[in-house]
This record gives sequence, C-alpha cells and structure tokens, in this order.
Amino acid sequence: MPRQYSTSSKVLSAVAAITTVVGSPQTVRSGSATGVATEWTQLANNAQLVDLLKSNGLQVDNQLTQISQLAEQIQNQLKIYDNMLQNTARLPNQIWGEVERDLNQLREIVDQGQSIAFSMGNADDVLKQRFKSYSDLKTNLPNDESFSSTYQSWSNTNRDTIAGTLRAASLTADQFDTEEGTMDELRSMSQSADGQMKALQVGHQIAAQQVSQMQKLRGLVSQQTTMIGTWLQSEQTNKDLAQGRRERFFNAPVSDIPEGQKMEPRW
Repeated sequence: MPRQYSTSSKVLSAVAAITTVVGSPQTVRSGSATGVATEWTQLANNAQLVDLLKSNGLQVDNQLTQISQLAEQIQNQLKIYDNMLQNTARLPNQIWGEVERDLNQLREIVDQGQSIAFSMGNADDVLKQRFKSYSDLKTNLPNDESFSSTYQSWSNTNRDTIAGTLRAASLTADQFDTEEGTMDELRSMSQSADGQMKALQVGHQIAAQQVSQMQKLRGLVSQQTTMIGTWLQSEQTNKDLAQGRRERFFNAPVSDIPEGQKMEPRW
C-alpha cells in the first residue's frame, strides 16, 4: 500500500522543516524541526530571507494538503483492517505488518505537522527581530497574539489531544514517541485480537484528529502568508516611492547661468 508524495524546492526545506523528506514521509523524525531554527538564523542576508518568504506559502500549503490526504488514507485503511478483524480471531502477520507501517507513518505525520508549526513560528520570530516594519504590523489574531505563540498553542493542543486519546486506551505518548518504541508496542499488541483492535481504534481516532488539525494548521499558514504578503507589498511600495524621488532629484533639469552673469550669493 504505497503512499508517497513529492517534495518541493529548497524553500520548503528552509520554511517547512521537512529537509529529510525525499519522496516518502517515512524518513521524517521528531527532531527534524530543530535544524530549521538554525536555517532561519543562518540566513544572514535579509534579501535571501525575503526571497524565501515570497515563494514559501503555496508550497507549504501544498505540503499540508498532502499530509492531510495521507492521514485520511490511513484513517480509511485502518477502518478496513478493523472490519477484517471482526471476522477473524486475529489479523495474520502479513496484514499486521501493513498495519504497523500505517501506524508508524501516522506517527511521522504528527511529527511533520509539529515541525511545520515550529518552523513557521520561528520565521515569525526572526522577521520581528530583523524588520521593525514587520514587528509593527498589526494582525487579525485575537488578544494581540503573535503567529509564533499561536503555532505553539496549536502544537500543544495537538499533542494534548493525541495524549488524551492514548490515555483513554490505557496507553502513553511515550510508547509512540519514537519509531522503535512504536514498533515494540505494536508487536506486543499484535499478540491478541484485543490488542490489535485497540491499536486499530486508537490509530483511526488519531488519524481523524490529524485530518482536522492539519486543516487548522493550513488556516494558520494561509493567514500568516497573507500578512507577510501585505507586509512585503508595503515594503516594495515604500522602496518604489523612495527610488522615484531619487530619480526625480538627480534627473531634474539644471538651468544654465546666463553668459556674463556673476555668480554670487543672493539673499
């Protein structure tokens, strides 16, 4: 059951914190967001930073769309496995191997969403530090929040929701925090029909949550991208006005001094 999606250019790498995705979501790890803060701060050239901003919005939106679609596919597939389990004592090892791959992919989807939220929030912080005009720009966010804090709130809510789903099934987030931990727990649960059923039900719920959460994250990215676009347009307008004034000043006609007229100050 292959599910692969393509990556974007280096813009997405810097902006969306998915530098390790090369055609498959299976290469993403929970620590991938850490390097992106460094990537943003290493862009010492403000022009490079602005160039990235001009082209990142659509690519990040497309990536989130793909992640959401993959979560929905996993959700539907887990439901099929759940129906299969209703008619058998336990799913055979070959089928359970596919379940394990799907649930591990689901864990990686969660990581990708967290990484995107982290890096987009970090971008907001970097812009505020480097550009006073951006820092002063008013947003439509409630309670004078910043995009950075709003992404953090989204991230916390997403983690808490997943943790609550796991707790309801007598599981913990730590058991599914890493690929190794996920595989160990799923192998343990595969030993009984009850364990398999629990894993499928929890996976189905988390997949449904991620479809909803990615839609919310897309909304945040879209809002931030619109605001950045407004700011960039305002900055360009100011530059164009300043350039126009310089050109008018230096290209203004110079009146010749009539022949024989003495140059002297007049007041």
